[in-house]
Amino acid sequence: MTIGKAAAPLNDAMSQESLRRFTADIARMQPDKERIVFVCIGTDRSTGDALGPLIGTMLQENGWSQVIGTLAEPCDARRVEAAAEGLRQRSMEELTVVAIDACLGKPQSVGGYVLTSGPLRPGAATGRGLPPIGDFGIAGVVNRNGPKAYGMLQTTSLHFVLGMAKRIVSAINEAWYIQS
Repeated sequence: MTIGKAAAPLNDAMSQESLRRFTADIARMQPDKERIVFVCIGTDRSTGDALGPLIGTMLQENGWSQVIGTLAEPCDARRVEAAAEGLRQRSMEELTVVAIDACLGKPQSVGGYVLTSGPLRPGAATGRGLPPIGDFGIAGVVNRNGPKAYGMLQTTSLHFVLGMAKRIVSAINEAWYIQS
């Protein structure tokens, strides 16, 4: 994924606080939970790339109604284009789209977040030319980048990814609970 903002601070507590502030800012801009759409990009067939579908499943379980991309129905490379087109067609509804994806980064950034005001570019690390998606983006740095990006995603610890997913869902739920 290629995005124009730097990864969140390396200290885990600071990184989590950056994520909380970011989601709280989005909630202040769009407090109506029904106008938030989460596009959780990834696949259930790769541990590192399962971050998005894990988050999508957890968000649905927590009562979020507009979620694209779950473990049961991942928003993988084949489906992300259809999701982007579907959201373009719904543009008159004044929705706020938050794209969530896994990414690879520098070793010292692993476990941090890349937070963007603007779209994410899914698939960039593996050379896929997928359309940018989202008004805001949250990318979890699940592993280090290397010459074999696909292999890095395949060998990422599921335990690590699950922990990141829980922290992201917690920040999202906390942001809108505070706003409601």
